[in-house]
Amino acid sequence: MKKYDELKVFCKNTNEYINIDGGESLIDLYDTIKGRLDLKGDAVCVLVNNKVEDMHYPVYAPKHVEFIDISSNAGYRVFTRSLCMVLYKALNDLYPGKRLCIQHSISNGHYCQIKHAESFLTPEVIDRLKERMVQIVDADMPFLRRERLTADVIEMFSKQGLKDKVRLLESINQLYTVYYKLDDIIDSFYGPLVPSTGMLKVFDLVPYESGMLLLGPDRHDFTRVAQWEPQPKLFKAFTDYINFNKVIRLGDVGELNHAIKAGYAPLLINVVEALHNKYFIQIADEITRRYHEGGARVVLIAGPSSSGKTTSSKRLAIQLMTNYIVPKVIELDNYFVNRDRTPRDANGDYDYESLYALDLEQFNKDVTDLLAGKEVAMPTYNFKTGEREYTGKTLKLEQGDILLMEGIHGLNPELTRLIPDEQKFRLFVSALTTLNIDDHNWIGTYDNRLLRRIIRDHKYRNSSAQQTIQRWASVRRGEDKWIMPFHENADAMFNSSLLFELSVMRNYALPILQQVPSNTPEYAEASRLIKFLNYFEPLDEKDIPSTSLLREFLGGSSFHY
Repeated sequence: MKKYDELKVFCKNTNEYINIDGGESLIDLYDTIKGRLDLKGDAVCVLVNNKVEDMHYPVYAPKHVEFIDISSNAGYRVFTRSLCMVLYKALNDLYPGKRLCIQHSISNGHYCQIKHAESFLTPEVIDRLKERMVQIVDADMPFLRRERLTADVIEMFSKQGLKDKVRLLESINQLYTVYYKLDDIIDSFYGPLVPSTGMLKVFDLVPYESGMLLLGPDRHDFTRVAQWEPQPKLFKAFTDYINFNKVIRLGDVGELNHAIKAGYAPLLINVVEALHNKYFIQIADEITRRYHEGGARVVLIAGPSSSGKTTSSKRLAIQLMTNYIVPKVIELDNYFVNRDRTPRDANGDYDYESLYALDLEQFNKDVTDLLAGKEVAMPTYNFKTGEREYTGKTLKLEQGDILLMEGIHGLNPELTRLIPDEQKFRLFVSALTTLNIDDHNWIGTYDNRLLRRIIRDHKYRNSSAQQTIQRWASVRRGEDKWIMPFHENADAMFNSSLLFELSVMRNYALPILQQVPSNTPEYAEASRLIKFLNYFEPLDEKDIPSTSLLREFLGGSSFHY
């Protein structure tokens, strides 16, 4: 009798149990059944018991497996991380000693710079790097996963000049560390890579601002490279905060952890909160200037979910009042059409995120009348009956008043098509995270906002992390359709991220995420976020002021929501 006669894995892709001998990797299993898999391309990773692993994962016990291509968010992240290591390899081959920094996502790609050599990336250098990347991809080199004592990995990274990774590993106190080897270099990532470089044929590397943009496949057509376009206002919002990070010498998680352990957290919190306050003052002053020049009668605040729009609008209102301007608030939700006229999404559910869930004609008429000095009957929306109601509430703009509106469609020209542009001031709010895990691992702005939302939904809406994660893909689709295409219309951008917030949110989010059942699809995302948060030294919230934007999610705010 064979030792592993009863060893089986259940493959979700084919909905069957498959016999294995034991000890082989999942890429071996994939090679035998890939002709029967309904994938949009090659599998780049695998869900093992609902947790993302690389294709070389060895199987010694019964498992539930699902092979993943790049059409999923998890698969696309694996592809992107792998491209980043190829870029690092190309830079090391051509220009040894140069330090690659992958700073943030923008314009459908990832913005990269060379540390301490900002003028190094000429078009000629970028062309050479791209050519070398193509050669590495054509060579189909394997990404070799390794795991060793962290002390040994620290020594290896030190020899390779990766001080940022050494700093991070020294701050998190884990016994073993996973790293990847590609030919003669090693690197670490907070997730798996593809099996080999030959799977990374669809990419581009182009000059962008003062650096370069690394582009992967288009999310709608994986056979072609994602298209990019200039986003100067968003880029400046990122760059302003990156420059601030440089001034306070805090650009990665290792440096943040060191600052917290050294007792600098209260000072850090005060400085970062002061920066937020400075930007609110600057934006309010610009609105005031335009107001007195005959424009800026309507302030429109827009941004994606959990970006802190509500607190931003309240803090901006306070600053406007110190400039002797009184904000009068209009709630866009009160202009929903009656439920029987509400658009439906692809699943047949009411789509309240659609622009056309709003009565645009009535809204534009009311705002136009208000700007003309008329008194206007203001509606309220009854969410129980699904109908708009008028209860006698009116609004009239007096001398020194300004309209202030917060909503996801604020930057969409269609929302206020009858209002002259010179009378609008449009503010885009989002958590544009500029803190990196290390030079080769950025922190996605979506992750920052998702963690905020998980905490808020659990605290105020009685929703589990599983429910929030389950809805997140739909939320992001709505943002990509109704918000992100219009952010360059903004007159100002406010970065609502706080350098210390992930260390604080760690304390709240980890217990909530740990409740996600392992037998659910959402467990993969919960596991990824748990691993991510464990990079951060925990920080107590006691020094965070009651006016902080973070209080919108944690509680303890002096504002009423």
